[in-house]
Amino acid sequence: MMKFQKIIYCLLILISFSFKSYLHEYYIALTEIEYNSKNKSVEMIMNVFVDNIEEAINKEFNADMQLTTKKEVKNADDLFHQYLKKHFKIYINGKQYDYKFIGKEYERNLVYFYLEIENVKNISTLKIENDVLTKDFPDQQNLIKATINKKREVKFLTKKNNKCLLNF
Repeated sequence: MMKFQKIIYCLLILISFSFKSYLHEYYIALTEIEYNSKNKSVEMIMNVFVDNIEEAINKEFNADMQLTTKKEVKNADDLFHQYLKKHFKIYINGKQYDYKFIGKEYERNLVYFYLEIENVKNISTLKIENDVLTKDFPDQQNLIKATINKKREVKFLTKKNNKCLLNF
């Protein structure tokens, strides 16, 4: 009987480790912002965990996205864009700008969003408001890396501190 209990115990440990490796224990998103002076555009790439963004959008829009499956909803890009417009805002030189949702790409357990603001002649200040995922995941951290005119700024945003102003 004791041998059987040891086997069960070992199996439980193995199962818990396999689940732990599948589920991530940290909540972080990265947004890279770069000014393309040749095209006069601000190009942004944001990556987040697929399971987190799916849960947040499902709750907020009462959806069933089923991301990365054959049953993924047809309007997934629209839902992503709506969510981002509400939770990720950009101000350039004091003026709020809308950005284009170029598309998305899945890579393992991440989704990459490609965003762009066109017709930006120069940038002296960049204000970012980013509360992506913080409503549903209070420990969420949103890392911002901005490169404007060869100057790089990095900021961590959280639920309590979800805004930053960068000077270039």
